[in-house]
Amino acid sequence: MLKKEQNELVTQTGPGTPMGDLFRSYWQPILISSELPENDCPPVRVKVLSERLVAFRDSEGKLGLIDEFCAHRGVSLWFGRNEECGLRCPYHGWKFDTTGQCVEVPSEPAESGYAAKIKLKSYPLIEKGGILWTYMGPAESQPTLPEWEFTNVPLENIFVSKRLQENNWLQAMEGGIDSSHVSFLHRGDLNNDPLFKGAAGNKYNLADSKPVFEVVEHPGGLYIGARRNAEDGKYYWRITPWVMPSFTMVPPRGDHPIHGHFWVPIDDESCTAWSFDYHPVRPLHAEERIAMQNGKGIHVKYVPGTFRPLANKDNDYLIDREAQKAGRTFSGVEGIGMQDASLQESMGPICDRTKENLVGTDNGIIMARHRLMRAAKALREKGTLPPGRESEHQKIRSAAVILPPDQPYKDAAREALIAKPGTPQTTV
Repeated sequence: MLKKEQNELVTQTGPGTPMGDLFRSYWQPILISSELPENDCPPVRVKVLSERLVAFRDSEGKLGLIDEFCAHRGVSLWFGRNEECGLRCPYHGWKFDTTGQCVEVPSEPAESGYAAKIKLKSYPLIEKGGILWTYMGPAESQPTLPEWEFTNVPLENIFVSKRLQENNWLQAMEGGIDSSHVSFLHRGDLNNDPLFKGAAGNKYNLADSKPVFEVVEHPGGLYIGARRNAEDGKYYWRITPWVMPSFTMVPPRGDHPIHGHFWVPIDDESCTAWSFDYHPVRPLHAEERIAMQNGKGIHVKYVPGTFRPLANKDNDYLIDREAQKAGRTFSGVEGIGMQDASLQESMGPICDRTKENLVGTDNGIIMARHRLMRAAKALREKGTLPPGRESEHQKIRSAAVILPPDQPYKDAAREALIAKPGTPQTTV
């Protein structure tokens, strides 16, 4: 369990907080590219790390992420006219470019230079892998661009979605590195979901509900190995990488695409759950992409016109008690993504970790918490930039392997955990 002050440290990510500063040390995904599909398209509201911003693509295709509110009288620039290389406030016509610089105040003579004195807060916004990313930290500490493998494969090899999750980022991320719950919560889906079924490893998940965890540090975070019994005295290992602060990758199943998540705080009581699927050596099959669009695998169906899941707390996640009783789903909630989200939201907006009773399968979660707290304090007290920012920390994969009992996974699966272009995933 954590003390109250520790729980506050790891869950609070607003401006000026230690964990907020930590998150601002990294590039964060904030929009799917299709949300800003063309030059001069409508702007999009963005709330991230408790800051309210607006994103837009100008007449020349430049991307901007600026303070949502006009410097004049505080009108939301989401109402703005995106025209002639700037976002114009509809109230009194003040206009701002992609850097937040005011370029026109119609009521003031141009020769007065008044507009040049006005500048909104802005952050860099770049496009990679079908995602728009921002960096919100000090300019002098900006890291290199994201180098996750899924951002570097052809776009036909990837599918990316996001959803609103109505709880603090940490309890969502902790679910992403908890491999033990798969044998329970998702057992009804392993052999039915089109993005999971047919993998040889599924039988080991279903047969052994008492995995043994071995957690190993790597420079950017942790490898969390979950060991289950396989045939002939061997072990089935599912190895989940966690890269600071909130990247997780699910171990693969068969030739299905690899998938994983980012958990990006919106504010302290909600987050954006980013979900990606990709295959390192082939395009996604049409039926795979259709399944993802239909909310299968780690993706979800939406309330039309939003990124809020169709199954949500207001409708009790459309729980089906008959399906639960019959074993078609273990929890009664349909879909792997919503099974996770429903239980994580059930903990409340911010989980009270002072009441926990942790066990051996929680070792990955325990180590991740402590590494986050150490990094946040080192950044605050010593200015030490945190791990996970370097490109070599991001060129990483999850893996599923079968090993003899005398082979530690950290050695035997070392090469399988490195992302190498053109090389298939290591999977069972």
